[in-house]
Amino acid sequence: MNNTIKQISKNPTAYHNYNIEEKIEAGIVLSGTEIKSIRQGKVNLKDTYAIIKNGEVFIVGMHISPYEQGNIFNKDPLRDRKLLLNKREIAKLIGLIKQKGYSLIPISLYFKGDLVKVELGVGKGKKLYDKRQDIAQNDAERRMKKALRANEKRQDLAKKDAERQIAYQLKNRNM
Repeated sequence: MNNTIKQISKNPTAYHNYNIEEKIEAGIVLSGTEIKSIRQGKVNLKDTYAIIKNGEVFIVGMHISPYEQGNIFNKDPLRDRKLLLNKREIAKLIGLIKQKGYSLIPISLYFKGDLVKVELGVGKGKKLYDKRQDIAQNDAERRMKKALRANEKRQDLAKKDAERQIAYQLKNRNM
């Protein structure tokens, strides 16, 4: 079986709204028309979360657009979808999310070979000041990289200028 991984969709707000502490891979139960729609890239993970009901894990709020040629076989685009995990993994997740403030968040959806997989993250919601700190930190890193690139460019130009001057001086000496 081919185990190449092809990214389908990412949750754009997962890392912005949560501190992800642990990740786990899960299979997902889908119908045929949903798979065809996913292959066309018509899936959205924004505002999606996972819950545990009766010892089973479900993903809630994932929107898979109806397949255009699917007619009566299309399912509800926002229906809850069951995730495939073994009992030991589910027990571990129950233990992790029982802690105050922890949630199950789908991070990404991808093909692993021919199978659709969901990467779940166990994370704690960020407060507004945490988000501001992250934005400030990312901005500072971006500025530092920009300054380093500008400094390297300046050094390269100075080096080329010095080489030109030396070549000019050598040329004038020989005349």
